[in-house]
Amino acid sequence: MKSQSAEESRIAQLCVEHGLKMTGQRRVIARVLSDADDHPDVEELYRRAAMLDSRISVATVYRTVRLLEEKGILERRDFGGGRARYEATEGGKHHYHLIDVDNGKVIEFEDPEHEELMRRVAERLGFDFVSMRLELFGKKRAVAQKETKAAAPKGRRKGETA
Repeated sequence: MKSQSAEESRIAQLCVEHGLKMTGQRRVIARVLSDADDHPDVEELYRRAAMLDSRISVATVYRTVRLLEEKGILERRDFGGGRARYEATEGGKHHYHLIDVDNGKVIEFEDPEHEELMRRVAERLGFDFVSMRLELFGKKRAVAQKETKAAAPKGRRKGETA
């Protein structure tokens, strides 16, 4: 998690802008969400929030997440694994996700060329581009195996004689 400060978290500011009443527990949950550098699920949000305020219940976290999602402050993501994960809405800025199917790690990336292509597709079909999602699922290549093969001298193999 990123460092916490006394100032209002980014998500808490969005909540106020959307007219939500900010209770102490909502502020803690908003802080945890703002500080997250991953895409936590509700159980992980609860664990982190409860470390900051032991009075927070898992039900409060579920209700708060649902409310923030309804208000467009949070976006639900399904990266597989049977659990919804969350991140702050980007507000016009687009990024994409590459999910490692072996360990569930999510890597965020941007790709202006891909976004421009999608804008042209929408325009060609008579639409104004509003937003998009891109989630790639992959397996990490066995780099060590490739490097070993590349480093092996060409010609005779080990154990071969002339």
